[in-house]
Amino acid sequence: MTQLPEDLLVWDAHACMPIRPNQDLSALERYRSIGASLVSINVGMDFNPLGHIVRVIAGYRDWIARHSDRFVLAKSMSDVEAARKTGRVAVMFDLEGSAMLEDDLATVGFFRDLGVAQIHLAYNLDNSVAGGCHGAGIGLTTFGRKVVAEINRVGMIMDCSHSSERTSLEVMEMSCKPVVFSHANVRALKDHPRNLTDAQIMACARTGGVIGLSGVGIFIGDDDIRVESLIRHVDYLADLVGPSYIGLGLDYSFHTVTGDLPEGEDMAKWWPEGYGYDLRNMAYMAPEAIPELANAMLRSGYSSAEVAGVLGQNFARVARATW
Repeated sequence: MTQLPEDLLVWDAHACMPIRPNQDLSALERYRSIGASLVSINVGMDFNPLGHIVRVIAGYRDWIARHSDRFVLAKSMSDVEAARKTGRVAVMFDLEGSAMLEDDLATVGFFRDLGVAQIHLAYNLDNSVAGGCHGAGIGLTTFGRKVVAEINRVGMIMDCSHSSERTSLEVMEMSCKPVVFSHANVRALKDHPRNLTDAQIMACARTGGVIGLSGVGIFIGDDDIRVESLIRHVDYLADLVGPSYIGLGLDYSFHTVTGDLPEGEDMAKWWPEGYGYDLRNMAYMAPEAIPELANAMLRSGYSSAEVAGVLGQNFARVARATW
């Protein structure tokens, strides 16, 4: 299978295009070629200033509008369904971190209006809102609790990727809507601070959320992007919480992410040495692997309905409950 059946809703919860203004997003055509329904692309990280991110979003929105025969900006599930029926790919935006909110709750709704439909609170390091997975292990700040409530209120998907374990558990405890990890794998199978403990996995499932499995090699194994290796993470999650809480967030990078760093920023600050972050040479599972992953799940004994859930219906359930 190189292309997915037309009736499948296929959702990739996180991918990376260059976080620079006025980019050509033609590479997203690769999702259309396999029959994917939606892809979420990153429009900013904690080290990108607010003004820069606004320009990035302006450029992305403009490109999507000029290619409306193939793509549509998704702000609701009706947009996603409309795209499916017309052979287009729905594109949504996500933010990695919350420094760009500039400690102003009004910016949460502002970003939602611009098409940011998913956000997590800390990108690897601690900030004024929450703790990152490479930080000091802090949880939500007092302001961070207000941010979570505002994210719930305006209707964005609350994401805990890149967060500290304590932050994620506190978010999942207080959120009144499902919480996801858009791109994270199982720590019991690959011990990395970016991956999830059993406590995080079970807490996510209790919210009705989804763990979107990452296709980045250092989080699957030792730079391992084989489909059979990712299936091990699927199996682990299915055994622990069930297949209804599994999705895909391959985190495929269409560029070298070091180019997203503002001038003067230290790469080792954001991606600490000793954790396998060879950013210029990292292995990524490509979107074209999704049909192969579906086939591998079917061969492993998962039902068609369970495969459909993992490929997209589970994330769609969260979107319907949050947007």
